[in-house]
Amino acid sequence: MPGNAHEAVYTHGHHESVLRSHTWRTAANSAAYLLPELEPHHRILDIGCGPGTITADLAALVPQGRVTGLDPAEGVLGGARALARERGLDNADFVTGDVAALRFPDASFDVVHAHQVLQHVGDPVGALREMRRVCRPGGIVAVRDADYAAMTWYPHVPGLDDWQHLYQRVARAGGGEPDAGRRLLSWARRAGLTDATATASAWCYASAAERAWWSGLWADRTVASDYARLAVDGGHTDRAGLERIAAAWRAWGRHEDAWFAVLNGELLCRV
Repeated sequence: MPGNAHEAVYTHGHHESVLRSHTWRTAANSAAYLLPELEPHHRILDIGCGPGTITADLAALVPQGRVTGLDPAEGVLGGARALARERGLDNADFVTGDVAALRFPDASFDVVHAHQVLQHVGDPVGALREMRRVCRPGGIVAVRDADYAAMTWYPHVPGLDDWQHLYQRVARAGGGEPDAGRRLLSWARRAGLTDATATASAWCYASAAERAWWSGLWADRTVASDYARLAVDGGHTDRAGLERIAAAWRAWGRHEDAWFAVLNGELLCRV
């Protein structure tokens, strides 16, 4: 989860339906492009760590190193610390902070990682400059973000197109860029990160359990999270509109042949 660079609003908030999604994420399903670059002694900064599931996985992969998880929301870090304790990871710590103004000296880390963060900040180029600053020469800045316009699904259910367009409006009104995945390379070049390797990968939800989980969390998020409040308070829709979209999510999830793919842009930048 991001900081508040340029007063951008974190669209999702920290409702249970949001954390239901974030706690599913692991290093394997969300940072596979980075893992071959890690060495056991690496010092890693995990920006926007949220509940710490990716952070804990990274800590296990650098047993002689250390991982610092950073998030602006102190409330979510309690769960991250508990997870690290449960897994016996004494090389992980968690602090509050803002990606726009990192409180670390220059060249403090071997790897600076941010997953699903840049889409939520008002100045992603500035955030990448800060990430580069705290990364040692020869180290890696690694970022991965979804691209909402590139999300695709089957079958067509009336209402999901409305969800996609509504989410993009709400996110942009809050100062973010929901189609961040396709922009990562451009942002990195503007931040002076010219040695960059761009890739893409997808999450795909198609099994009965995945359909129920994905449709359920988005149906709940649509009516009960900070996103719902921002959508109504910002004049983008009303409560009835949100209820229609939530019903569309539930209808999609009941289809036995339902399939949903989330395209993610990825970037490995050598500092």
